[in-house]
Amino acid sequence: MRTKVAIIGAGPAGLLLGQLLHRYGVDNVILERHTGEYVLGRIRAGLLEEGTVALLDEVGAGARLHHEGLVHKGIELAFGGERHRIDLHGPTGKTVTIYGQTEVTLDLMNARRTAGLTSIYEAEHVKPIDFDTDHPRISYVKDGASHELECDFIAGCDGFHGVSRASVEPEAIETFERVYPFGWLGILSDTPPVSHELIYSNHARGFALCTMRSTKRSRHYVQCSLDDRVEAWSDERFWDELKRRLDQKAADELVTGPSIEKSIAPLRSFVAEPMRFGRLFLAGDAAHIVPPTGAKGLNLAASDAHYLAQAFREYYDEKSSAGIDAYSARALSRVWKAVRFSWWMTSMLHKFPDNGEFGARIQLAELDYVANSKAAAASLAENYVGLPF
Repeated sequence: MRTKVAIIGAGPAGLLLGQLLHRYGVDNVILERHTGEYVLGRIRAGLLEEGTVALLDEVGAGARLHHEGLVHKGIELAFGGERHRIDLHGPTGKTVTIYGQTEVTLDLMNARRTAGLTSIYEAEHVKPIDFDTDHPRISYVKDGASHELECDFIAGCDGFHGVSRASVEPEAIETFERVYPFGWLGILSDTPPVSHELIYSNHARGFALCTMRSTKRSRHYVQCSLDDRVEAWSDERFWDELKRRLDQKAADELVTGPSIEKSIAPLRSFVAEPMRFGRLFLAGDAAHIVPPTGAKGLNLAASDAHYLAQAFREYYDEKSSAGIDAYSARALSRVWKAVRFSWWMTSMLHKFPDNGEFGARIQLAELDYVANSKAAAASLAENYVGLPF
């Protein structure tokens, strides 16, 4: 089999890239080691920037999003027992949309299926080969038989633990990482949201976040130890702990119910440089990870797909390699700004074991400044709604 762009990974980054390339008339094939059902079963992010929504519209995958998504114009910061609203729309003219990553993935899968494009699921032992030459290819095993996919370029969209970045020689890549000393315990429940907008809570017992997937389904998180186990957290224990970390009004109005999903996610910041190695390009979580505090992971994957699709379009339509040569620097410029914002939000809102009372007071001073300074609130809003592509 031969194609122009071989995409490894059928998550949002790979699927969106594939649809953008199809729109630009660039043949592509997606290889995914898991089943489609497995990919859809991964509970991930749920907040989209306007730029991400525009890309989904561009590839014809935005109809259900506009029907079911919840448009938000602000967020709430809770500290000192009170909530303070941060206006996102006023300073920026932009909004964010609550719409689960699982739903984005499903919409993109359906768009790809409708277009009749090739996706190979349960592709085992995927290996990028000769990507430092003019004739890259990918070997893989499907149903016990070995195959090769010849291509012009390889797009590694296979996540943090994927084979794409792991195939690069260690001396050719530089990584930057910060592992945070805590995780997020999250539950999904068929209960109405406690607030119309997201609540980010700084509390002496640890961070908490109240968000949602719809008007009838909520997603809640509490900061927890990395040593914690999901089995140790009954639904009752979780709800009790969440209430302790909220302001009294939110605690009183919180509707509890049985969890339909419960998991613990560690937090880390990670960036790999560069994002191009010959004819292999990294995108999304394969190249960078951010803590979910700033809601940037899925949106960075979308902007990577945008930059990379534009670069390939220029290569084939305009016979110019300027876009692919500039891809890494262009993408990383936006990535590092999002990494900075996510680090800042995480540092301001979480309880750090070594910060002590001094660090706690600094956090409260920072929160008070953001809540009462138009300039500081506007800066938060500008980054939260997403910097321009």
